[in-house]
Amino acid sequence: GGGGPRPRVPTPPRRGGPGPPPPGAVAPRRPRAGLPVAPHGPLLDVLRLGVYQLLRTRIGAHAAVDTSVALARAESGAGKAGFVNAVLRRAAEKTTEEWVEALAPADPVGRLAFEYAHPAWIAQAFADALGARAAELGEVLAADDARPLVHLVARPGDITAEELALVTGGEEGRWSPYAVYLDGGDPGKLEPVRAGMAAVQDEGSQLVALALTRAELEGPDTGRWLDLCAGPGGKAALLGAIAAIDGFRVDAVEPAAHRAELVRKAVHDLPVDVHVTDGRASGLTPGYDRVLVDAPCTGLGALRRRPEARWRRTPADVRQLVVLQRELLAAAWDLLRPGGVVLYSTCSPHLPETVSIVADAVRRLGAEQLDTRELLPGVTDVGDGPGAQLWPHRHGTDAMFLAALRKPR
Repeated sequence: GGGGPRPRVPTPPRRGGPGPPPPGAVAPRRPRAGLPVAPHGPLLDVLRLGVYQLLRTRIGAHAAVDTSVALARAESGAGKAGFVNAVLRRAAEKTTEEWVEALAPADPVGRLAFEYAHPAWIAQAFADALGARAAELGEVLAADDARPLVHLVARPGDITAEELALVTGGEEGRWSPYAVYLDGGDPGKLEPVRAGMAAVQDEGSQLVALALTRAELEGPDTGRWLDLCAGPGGKAALLGAIAAIDGFRVDAVEPAAHRAELVRKAVHDLPVDVHVTDGRASGLTPGYDRVLVDAPCTGLGALRRRPEARWRRTPADVRQLVVLQRELLAAAWDLLRPGGVVLYSTCSPHLPETVSIVADAVRRLGAEQLDTRELLPGVTDVGDGPGAQLWPHRHGTDAMFLAALRKPR
């Protein structure tokens, strides 16, 4: 409504063409003859699934093409189904190795990233962390693509690893005295897990909790332990079970209420007090003997258990997480008594999240860095120290980094 001027109605184009564009407009670029428009959305998903089946699974080529074409027809119609059929038949003309040879970048890191379906920046981060042993990069990336074993932890005081292995038909772990390996199956159906005597926990995470309990303090251990980043509760439960043997207690901090509830379930009947608060400003009384900072991180060390994470993480995530990691480690330092030990860990080997964070803490806080390798007795090949780095291709664990820092008295 209103009495203003009426908008000008454009003159309809003549039959046979759209007519010339209005003054100042840029005419849309037409696709070149013979070149299909790049697929997107659901059609691109169908193509990706089909090519993956063809090149990375044991599904027969005929079945992979037929199911993909049928899916494209249901989603996008017969015309798009023909396009999918043509693309997949062309993809099936070469083996995986031949496609890698034809399409992979020339540089060694980029080639391995392409071959094992990792973003190039993650492959480069692994190569940097491997250092002089960067030739192992292919083994690391291959381990990320392999199906990992299920790791159980036997709760100290309730059941031994030997007993748990006998009951479940598993195999005792190599590194942790509480670890048991299973080939597969649903661990939630196992009686020891249902009874709370065992839980699913990667052996590398078990070693992190154990390293904190083994670190040498200056002065007596008064039994005040803290897990500053406790969710979802696996390490807090193992610490609580060990603390219970000596009559000690553990405080567990988790800022998210739903994750704090997971911690409460994990530490049921253990001497663990859960606090729903930000670890950077927890309000807890200082004076802890041992503090675990299993800091939020990119999770690059656990990509074999969460393969989709490799495509969701970006280098920008690292910058944000590094700030949080520094703040959490500084907060833990303030809560630690003189002579006590902080164990810093990440499920990532990425250098900005690991050795750089620790080096910064040593410089700013005056921390004494312990030789963390001594806290992992029997575990071989964890680096040159003083921190320790686990790897899936060497140890069968997630790529956990850990470093122990003691506060001078």
